[in-house]
Amino acid sequence: MSNIEKTLLQWSLVLCFSIFLVSGTKAQTSSSFTSENYKFKAVAEIGFLGVLDHKVQFGQNGTYFDYKNDGGQDVLFPISRLSLELEWKKRNTFVLLYQPLKIESQVYLNDDLIVDNQVFPAASNVKLLYNFPFYRFSYLREVLPNSKNLNLAIGGTVQIRNATISFTSGDGSLFRTNRDVGIVPALKLRSKYKINERAFAEVEADGIYAPVSYLNGSDTEIVGAILDASLRGGLKLTKEVSSFINLRYLGGGAVGTSNDSRPPSDGYVKNWLHFGIVTAGFSYDF
Repeated sequence: MSNIEKTLLQWSLVLCFSIFLVSGTKAQTSSSFTSENYKFKAVAEIGFLGVLDHKVQFGQNGTYFDYKNDGGQDVLFPISRLSLELEWKKRNTFVLLYQPLKIESQVYLNDDLIVDNQVFPAASNVKLLYNFPFYRFSYLREVLPNSKNLNLAIGGTVQIRNATISFTSGDGSLFRTNRDVGIVPALKLRSKYKINERAFAEVEADGIYAPVSYLNGSDTEIVGAILDASLRGGLKLTKEVSSFINLRYLGGGAVGTSNDSRPPSDGYVKNWLHFGIVTAGFSYDF
């Protein structure tokens, strides 16, 4: 883990822990583990992803490659999302989320593609893998506990990215890959409005913009950002089960040079993505 990621992780953990300490100052320890104080929820959704814009570059002399126009990401891709939630003392919510994200394509190159000093020549075909699943742990604190129809919670998120981005020539003779596991902290907001006894609308967002050289005093200029924002409309079917339709924007990326790169890479990466996602799902309250 790089110094940048360690610094970001430390700040995110301090934020989440501080919010949690404040939330527990009025707790009554004698009843902390009664069933009235906590409840579990499982949420699953499935749908499709459309690429709005997606470009990547590996190496200072590399091609700033347009995945949508030149990389076969001009169609829809399946996507799913799973999460578990623990609500404690009504005002505190812990969320564990898994988001698989794998996009594969194979295209004919009209121009040379340069990836970490490897040239994939024009008039050849290349197989592309963009595998970017992530795991996310979040904490939310309700700030409108006395409101009947409107909930508003704020908190923090720690996201673990698990990226594998590969380029392989059609005959397998040329290959480049970039793999990385890293920590991404973010702020989190969630608001839910109860339209009536059954219908509801919900807005949720995790996001941060981080010129991280200012955080750790590094001479290496690296800028990163993430925004995962959704608008959800749902219907409570039974006491335990709700269904919903979800519109989501997922975007972000980073640009800069890593200090721990390995040849043939010079460590420079530029990766920005903008995805639109439509899903349907269910939640179950235990």
